[in-house]
Amino acid sequence: MCQLLGMNCNTPTDIVFSFEGFHRRGGLTDHHADGWGIAFFEGCGCRLFIDDRSSVDSPLARLVRDYPLKSTNIIAHIRKATQGEVKLANAHPFMRELWGRYWIFAHNGDLKDYQPAPGQYYRPVGCTDSERAFCAILEALRQRWDAPPSEAELFDALAALAADIAAHGVFNFMLSNGAFLAAHCSTNLHYILRQSPFNKAHLVDDDVTVDFAQVTTPNDRVAVIATQPLTDNETWTPLSPGEFVLFKDGEPARRQGKQP
Repeated sequence: MCQLLGMNCNTPTDIVFSFEGFHRRGGLTDHHADGWGIAFFEGCGCRLFIDDRSSVDSPLARLVRDYPLKSTNIIAHIRKATQGEVKLANAHPFMRELWGRYWIFAHNGDLKDYQPAPGQYYRPVGCTDSERAFCAILEALRQRWDAPPSEAELFDALAALAADIAAHGVFNFMLSNGAFLAAHCSTNLHYILRQSPFNKAHLVDDDVTVDFAQVTTPNDRVAVIATQPLTDNETWTPLSPGEFVLFKDGEPARRQGKQP
C-alpha cells in the first residue's frame, strides 16, 4: 500500500531530513512507484507538488530535497496504485477549498465497494477511492455548516466520518487545512514528537544523521507522522486501529479511539 508522511509544527520548519529518507521508499527501498506528491502550507496559501513518476526518479522530488521550504503543516504521499490508473489526476495529495481555506488530503489503503453519491459541491477529478472519500468528507462538512464550526465540533464530525468510511476497508489518511493536521489509523501509522532537549536522528532508508540540537531553538516543537518509522534510533509511537488524532502546534491536541 501507499506511504504517508506528515509534519505539524509550532513554527515553520523544513522537512528536508525526513523527506530524504521518505522519497527513497518510492521505488528504491520499497516498491511504491506509482506517483507521489507533497503539500506545504504557507499562511493561507499552499504549495502543491504532484508527479505520476516515482519519487526516486522525479525531478520534482529533487527540487523538494534541494529547496528547504518551511511550513507548519506538510503532507506527503507515495502511491502504490490499488484503484485507478497511474496518471497525474490520481496522484496524492488532493486539494480543495472549504470555508475560504485550502484543504489537503492523502490516503493509504483500499476501500471496497465505496461509491458515495456525487456531491453538490465536491466531485472527484480522478478515479481513486481516495479522492472519492476526500470529496465525501468535505461535502458532508459543507452541507452541515456554512461557516467553520468550533474545533471540538469539527474534530467530532471528522472522527465520525472517518469511522463510517473505514467500514469499507483500510483508511489510513492525513488531512490538513493549514491550522492543524489530522491523522486516522486503520492499520499502520506512527508518530514522534521532537522538542527540547533535541538529539541526533538516523534515517532507516539512508545512512544520514542529523543533530537537531544544531538546527533548532529550545522553543521548537515538531510532530512527524509516517506510515512506518523513518529513523532507527528514536522511539516512535504507533497509533491504534481506529484511532483519530488532531495535531496542532507540534503535539496531539485531540484524540479519539483506542490508544497504546
